[in-house]
Amino acid sequence: MSELPDWMYAPRAEGWIADDLDHLSQAPRHTELIDGALVFMMSPQRSWHSRVVTTLTALLEGLVPDEYLAEREMAIKLDRINRPEPDLLVAATEYDPDRTWYAPADVALVVEVVSPESAHRDRTVKLRKYAEAGIPHYWVIEEEDGLPVVHVYELDVPTTAYVAAGIFRGRLERPVPFPVDIDLDALVPAPNRSKRAD
Repeated sequence: MSELPDWMYAPRAEGWIADDLDHLSQAPRHTELIDGALVFMMSPQRSWHSRVVTTLTALLEGLVPDEYLAEREMAIKLDRINRPEPDLLVAATEYDPDRTWYAPADVALVVEVVSPESAHRDRTVKLRKYAEAGIPHYWVIEEEDGLPVVHVYELDVPTTAYVAAGIFRGRLERPVPFPVDIDLDALVPAPNRSKRAD
């Protein structure tokens, strides 16, 4: 068995910290830090996942107010030992071409598109961590018969926990964090759209 490359060993006894990710040039793309442990996206990305993230990012860019921007695959530095990289986020901040992460206070919405390898993290771990960091809105997108289904959560500030605000199929209409009206079936190519009519 071959030895691990040097960059995979934590630089300190207590493990990795969020700022270390900016110095791991040899790490795979989309490396996250969860509770001080590196999490790698090792399985191939499915076309369905990529299509939903790309199309939704473009749609949200057209819907967000001027003071917001939509970004895909950018990290959020939740705290010293947590720096997840959601599929998509909407932040109330100016564009910075050198930015490598966002502060939770600037993030209005986080979107995770569930993959088989990320299902537990997206549905439970990140649900809790994003809420504890004070991010007001969280959408988890699941695949159901080839079509997207959005589970919408809103932050209950006194408890710093998310509460379910709805499950959306076909169309997502929400007044917060800004007015949204999205044809969910249009996020994927036409052959998958016809399944909802069956």
